[in-house]
Amino acid sequence: MKTALVLGGTRFFGKNLVQTLLSKGVKVTLATRGKTPDDFSDRVERIFLDRVEKDSVIETTRGRKWDVIFDQICYSSHGAAVAVEAFRHSTSHYVLTSTLSVYGSLEKTCYEEDFDPYKYPISYTRRENISYQEGKRQAEAVFFQKAPFSVTAVRFPIVMGKDDYTDRLRFHVEKIMHEEEIGVPAIEAEMNFISQEEAGEFLVWCAEQKLKGPINACSNGTISLKNLFSYIEQAAGKTAKTTSRLTDENSSPYGVDHSWTMSNEKASFWGYSFTNLQDWLPSLIKAFVESEKKVPLS
Repeated sequence: MKTALVLGGTRFFGKNLVQTLLSKGVKVTLATRGKTPDDFSDRVERIFLDRVEKDSVIETTRGRKWDVIFDQICYSSHGAAVAVEAFRHSTSHYVLTSTLSVYGSLEKTCYEEDFDPYKYPISYTRRENISYQEGKRQAEAVFFQKAPFSVTAVRFPIVMGKDDYTDRLRFHVEKIMHEEEIGVPAIEAEMNFISQEEAGEFLVWCAEQKLKGPINACSNGTISLKNLFSYIEQAAGKTAKTTSRLTDENSSPYGVDHSWTMSNEKASFWGYSFTNLQDWLPSLIKAFVESEKKVPLS
């Protein structure tokens, strides 16, 4: 891989993806609307387009070719169809960032075969008319059924990191440090996570391997919300106040009602060595706690 186009590389683990590519000497083109600044200076080429408007994508990328295209921002069948048409002659391999959510609420560890995008019925619609879960299912279905290039769909669980703009981990840190209630439906439910650094690195690894089809990616190990809160309690010197009474203000963004986990056996079999969740999560939590301590508590 000598050249790559990245759709959605200006924030969160998209930045880690770009950084990993640059560290390997890949010539990176960053596709952006120009609304989010980045720190890559002259190390990347930038093109400006509207990801969901076919004419914008086609006109901006006409005649261009890349060894691999990474798509961090496809959330619907419409967005996938735009990419299939626009990039028909632009690449031989496409890496789509997908999600554990495509499996729905299975009460078991999820394996790749538990959702088959090759047979899933396609219904063309835009992102605003569909749920996140169904949007990602539809995106996978369009790519795997319609694309003329090979495709990898990387299914991530919740990604954690200092650049998480959703502030999901910070929500819990702030609640515990302010001694406010956190609403959780099942505090013993187990979950997988992956760090933003590993997410970026794994996407590049998939491109290097030219893996085809869906593939799960998560750090080794699971953790319950109870144990996650325990890490925060230890770092903050505070005790978590939890309740099963859920409100708009207190509901945990990690609040699943049963264990929600995935297997990373397929990627491990193909040679990827995942980190252990326990090796990076405590230090990340400590960093969030230290950051919050710098903000006066009200």
